[in-house]
Amino acid sequence: MKRLFIVLYLFCIADLVAQPAERLVKVIVTPNHDDWVYKTGEPVKFNISVYRSNVLLKGAKLRYEIGPEKMEPTKKETVTLRDGTLALDGGTMKTAGFLRCIATVELDGKEYRGLTTAGFEPQTIKPTVANPADFQAFWDKAKTDLAAIPIDARMTLLPERCTELTNVYELSLQNINNSRFYGILCVPKKEGKYPAILRVPGAGVRPYNGMISEAEKGFITLEVGIHGVPVTMNQIVYDNLSRGALSGYQAANLDDRDRYYYKRVYLGCVRAVDFLASMPQYDGQNLAVTGGSQGGALSIVTAGLDSRIKWLAAYYPALSDVTGYLNGRAGGWPHLFAGNELAYNNKPDRIKTTGYYDVVNFARLVKVPGRYSWGFNDETCPPTSMYAAYNVIPGPKELDTYLDTGHWTFPEQTEKMTSWLLAQLKGGSK
Repeated sequence: MKRLFIVLYLFCIADLVAQPAERLVKVIVTPNHDDWVYKTGEPVKFNISVYRSNVLLKGAKLRYEIGPEKMEPTKKETVTLRDGTLALDGGTMKTAGFLRCIATVELDGKEYRGLTTAGFEPQTIKPTVANPADFQAFWDKAKTDLAAIPIDARMTLLPERCTELTNVYELSLQNINNSRFYGILCVPKKEGKYPAILRVPGAGVRPYNGMISEAEKGFITLEVGIHGVPVTMNQIVYDNLSRGALSGYQAANLDDRDRYYYKRVYLGCVRAVDFLASMPQYDGQNLAVTGGSQGGALSIVTAGLDSRIKWLAAYYPALSDVTGYLNGRAGGWPHLFAGNELAYNNKPDRIKTTGYYDVVNFARLVKVPGRYSWGFNDETCPPTSMYAAYNVIPGPKELDTYLDTGHWTFPEQTEKMTSWLLAQLKGGSK
């Protein structure tokens, strides 16, 4: 039980959102292809079934909408389900992408929702984001500037978190612009040389506990925050920051590629690699990065920027092909060009900046083996945006799709990914 709890924690809230709780009424939307995948131009049919207590709910009023994910629906209707089911002709797509059917039932003042997303030749989806001609030069200079700054590592032992086998520290590193980069470092107590894992975080502002379980198995682990603040403060501090100074950080200074919020973040991840590679306990060869959502993005970014990363494991990467909305299709989180954000961000300087930070353009640089995992029903990181990044990765890659998942994971999914990553590190050359 303890092991299961730890595994679930490692890939949980905001990084990998917890599996949704069961509900009284279930709205099940089923496509007519088992793999949910279709050829462009091929019609898709959806079947909607509504259950209460595992029995078809008759007479329920249901509204549905069908259309490309995150876009205005092309078909919608409200109907009464005489026998609890409804068969629909979903239409098709003429270009590669995803077509989503969302069904909602209201019962006793509560709404119950289900969806299914059909993929049309997703392996052929191409990015929309521009790839700046000086992309490599921009980041080479940024890394050179970072390398000129001393690491100035400060380690504070956290005795209350240490175990019989592992020392746990809060770590602070010097980053660009006179900022600091914080994390929780876990180091096996037994003398020896160990592989290392860098865990990068999902979106939000929070404290971190560290990857103690992995350290217990013989790994150096570093779980970082990205906001330049200590990661062991009281929760109320992070709550206040998320509502105040760090509210909307994802778009801060988007009009300037040198001042955009994520420049310090991306370089902070490289700085974390600097530190891990400098540790006397590190085996010198086996270093991996992992994370989900924003952390999935940062995993790809770090692997693209730093050749010392040898493996990566990424769940539903955010920040991928964010300009999709400017090209008539879904873009990646944080949805800079959708809804209320469109009018503010749809300006040449802001669009240009995205090219230097979009995961797609880092994915082009990833040459090391990676494992990736997501679902077709993700509404936070639309699959169109994630495939746009995945499809341009030149290195060895494996994709595990758990079709009905949204922005969350099954326990079996995280266990499989974790087992793969640890096996690569243990199997690497020492």
